[in-house]
Formats: sequence, structure tokens, C-alpha cells
Amino acid sequence: MENILVADVMTRYPITAKPNDNLLYCAKRIVRKKVGTLLIVDKKKLIGFINERDILWALVKKSKEDLSKIKAIDISAKKIISIRPFATVKEAINKMKKLKFERLPVINDNQLVGIITAKDILNFHPEFYPELEEFARIREEQKKLRRIKKAKERTFIHEGICEECGERDFLYKVNGMIICESCRDSI
Repeated sequence: MENILVADVMTRYPITAKPNDNLLYCAKRIVRKKVGTLLIVDKKKLIGFINERDILWALVKKSKEDLSKIKAIDISAKKIISIRPFATVKEAINKMKKLKFERLPVINDNQLVGIITAKDILNFHPEFYPELEEFARIREEQKKLRRIKKAKERTFIHEGICEECGERDFLYKVNGMIICESCRDSI
């Protein structure tokens, strides 16, 4: 395990996009190539990346703009974490766990030479699974904590009897009371 290098298991020809490619093109490329991330490359130099979440974010936040008018580089992450091809797979796993990433671009002499993903490592060495499973479990727990936090902030409860007027309606939690929408508006 300690002699296996990133270069041994990485994907050598990652799916890429150009900085000026529009998001519609990128979304189609992600779907067609069945990948989660496109690396943005200019003359073999990695300058950014976008993933499915970035495109969804653009759809929600910039819905007035057409996806064909937004450039990939405009929504790309500014900070890029990478790994060298001669690093060990163990180093890659540790970096992925520490940063909570599922993939790392592989850079050699300032040029993109590949990408290593958790899936690449599992395909090459399934015995790494317990460590990667722990990574997935930690990530899932973080998502659960975020959902719980949002649920605590939610004011809508469910349908029931209003504590203020006694009418059956959808209820909201306001100042420690569970009241209907009309009572909430009158406060």
C-alpha cells in the first residue's frame, strides 16, 4: 500500500472544459461522460473546476440568465487543491479525508496530468474501503447536522389546532407558541 503511487491508479485523461465554455455545454458534458466534475484547463494548466452542484447553484441563483451565457470559469472555485503523481495513495486518502474531497486533480510541473478519485482507489485496491467508508460516514453526518439545524430554524410545524384562536390550520412556531397563519400575521 505504501509503494502504490497516485500515478498508478489515477485517471490519466480526465474530462475537461475550457474557461470560456458555457454552463449548458458543461452540464451536457457532465451527463454524457457520466462524471461529477469537469476540470477547467487552459493550455494544460489547471485553472479551476466545476461540478454538478456548481451548475445547480447557477440554475437557482442566476435563473434569469441563460446557462449558455455563463462561462465555466465564472463559477469555478478559486482555490484548487491538488496532489502530485508521485505521492502515495495513502497520502491521497489522507488528503481526501482531511479536506472532505472525493477527488483530487493530479498536477506535475504545473500541468494537469490526471485526476484521482475515491472510486479509482477502490477499483484498484478494495481493501482501502474501510478508510473511505469512514470518510463517507463523516460526510453524511455533516449533512445530517445541517438538516437538523435547518429543521430547528423552520417555523412551519404541521397541520393542527391553533393555540390562539382554536381553528384547525397549518401551524407556525412564533415566540414559543404554535399558531395559525392568520394569528401569526396579526402579531
